[in-house]
Amino acid sequence: MEEILELAHQFAEEAEVFQVISEELPVHFEANRLKAIQRKQSTSISLRIIKDGRLGYAAASGEIEPRTLINYALETARFGMPARFNFPEPVQLPDIAVFDPEVNRIGTAEMIDLGHALIEPVIKSTPGIVCDAAVSRDTLMIRLINSRGCRAEYQKTTFGLGVSGTLVRDTDMLFVGEGQESCRPIRDTKAIVTTVLRQLELARNLATVPTRSLPVIFTPDGVLSAFVPSLISAFNGKIVLQGASPIGKRQGEKLFDAKISLYDDPTIEYAPNSRPCDDEGIVSRRTPLIENGVVRNFLYDLQTAGQAGTRSTGNGSRGRGGLVSPAPSAFIIPPGEATFEEMVKDIKEGLIIEQLMGAEQGNVLGGEFSGNVLLGYKIENGEITGRVKNTMVSGNIYQILKEVIALGKTAKWVGGILLAPHIYVPAVSVASK
Repeated sequence: MEEILELAHQFAEEAEVFQVISEELPVHFEANRLKAIQRKQSTSISLRIIKDGRLGYAAASGEIEPRTLINYALETARFGMPARFNFPEPVQLPDIAVFDPEVNRIGTAEMIDLGHALIEPVIKSTPGIVCDAAVSRDTLMIRLINSRGCRAEYQKTTFGLGVSGTLVRDTDMLFVGEGQESCRPIRDTKAIVTTVLRQLELARNLATVPTRSLPVIFTPDGVLSAFVPSLISAFNGKIVLQGASPIGKRQGEKLFDAKISLYDDPTIEYAPNSRPCDDEGIVSRRTPLIENGVVRNFLYDLQTAGQAGTRSTGNGSRGRGGLVSPAPSAFIIPPGEATFEEMVKDIKEGLIIEQLMGAEQGNVLGGEFSGNVLLGYKIENGEITGRVKNTMVSGNIYQILKEVIALGKTAKWVGGILLAPHIYVPAVSVASK
């Protein structure tokens, strides 16, 4: 890295080298049986330069000659966009715990046992169900250096496990599933299994819902599938600059219910997407996006912040070495005061949405979602009466989240990107046959 940086700086005003070294060990189960164990190791390195005021970029996996990488970056700089920023100066990174050596001590045999522990109680409870499961561990070493003297380096571990099940009876198909992810080991499968067994119990009976607007409780998983794709787009600084975000010019306005707040926060210890700095060396911090219904900020990397005339929010992301773009680390929706049971008892006729399929196929930029209810339950007279099928829901998040009846008092991590409670809203369009 140092050799590449030194040579690149001889040809360009500024330079930056970014490296990711990863080792993954996924264990996959398919159709109730162990399917595959595959250890993966990879190294990627990328170079960004500012040459004659323009950005150049090149990346490679594995070994590459420094001069070759530099030549690629110099070639792209001839056609690159004007750089609206300087690389950051040296900073002291915060001490955010994202590495646990215990993750790497979990051997293959223990991971296989965890997979069996996920599957066996489910197939025992429900004859005929077919389960897939995954147990994985990942270790990353991330390094960044630039010509202004900034050096950022940290290690990160992640451990995840989950199970999904499919039950086919005649023309009826039921899908259930649950998972967890952390920077620390997860050795207790009880919470995951309990959730799946509860899903199966609630889905034992079938129920129908009318085609009209109904009150809906979105579980944290439902929040992820219905609302988060549009929120990611709306608060992306690049999309704001393009004029495509429907809230891009409405900073400071109250567009959501006062109960709704939203933060991007990569500083939570051992959370799957936490980190001491972003992929440009900008120190991580909590960024308020919505506070009591009011739009506060958008997410920027260095380039988009420079174009917008503001500062980076520390959201420069490039995956394992791709081009930098603004992206959320983790969306946090603070909980409210209602229990799930209180929400259910409050509804005469309504719907609980656990999982949607295809919701992101709507006009995501405009806040629209429309999807099949992959897993959801009917509420009747304050009781859950059964699972719904052949049901679709649709709506616009900016209309739906303008009026929220209640937020759940506990929050749950979903997919490593969202920490959210249940959200109870008065009306969502439902179509059923």
